[in-house]
Amino acid sequence: MSSGFNTDVRVGEQVFHVQTEDRGPAYPAIDTAVYQNGRVLHRRSSNYEQFVASQGYSSDELRRRVESQHRAVIDDLRSGALDAEIAAAAQQAARTSGIQVQLLNPSSWLSGGNVSLDVEILRRADGQPEPGAEVEAVIEGALEDARHAGMCDESGRLKLQFPLPPLGKGDLALVIQARKEHAKDEIRFTMRSRSNASPAESSP
Repeated sequence: MSSGFNTDVRVGEQVFHVQTEDRGPAYPAIDTAVYQNGRVLHRRSSNYEQFVASQGYSSDELRRRVESQHRAVIDDLRSGALDAEIAAAAQQAARTSGIQVQLLNPSSWLSGGNVSLDVEILRRADGQPEPGAEVEAVIEGALEDARHAGMCDESGRLKLQFPLPPLGKGDLALVIQARKEHAKDEIRFTMRSRSNASPAESSP
């Protein structure tokens, strides 16, 4: 992926994460996703195959288009234009049978080079804790494929702690998976470096 933007957006009491990526020459599209608690509630994609073949193509103009789409989705979030779609997506997730994995400390799970995950597993049908679920966490994009696992207690909770592994230069993400019999769920949190923050990432 040649360029991308990440922004946390607060709308009232809710916080959303907006991620926009240029998929690159193999798949010329600009993709934007709105996440909440690791789940996708809205997607927007625009193909730029014709733009690549045009005389007006340049990497600077492509980056401008990526940022423009990113800001447009943020504006729609703040204006309420996506309220109905996001509410419907959230309701659909709640109605889905199976289990739901939640990270209870999404803003503080990484500190001082150590990972500390407070995980809770709930039944989707009634929102009650699901004891005995198996949980596994991994940092995608790390130089070593180290997986850390455990089992939830009677309250459906588990704490996983491990040192942050050496990281590669590509896309990085924390992935948490949960399984209980035939039910399973997964959430994903994109990791990014503050030193590479773009103007869009620093938006209020």
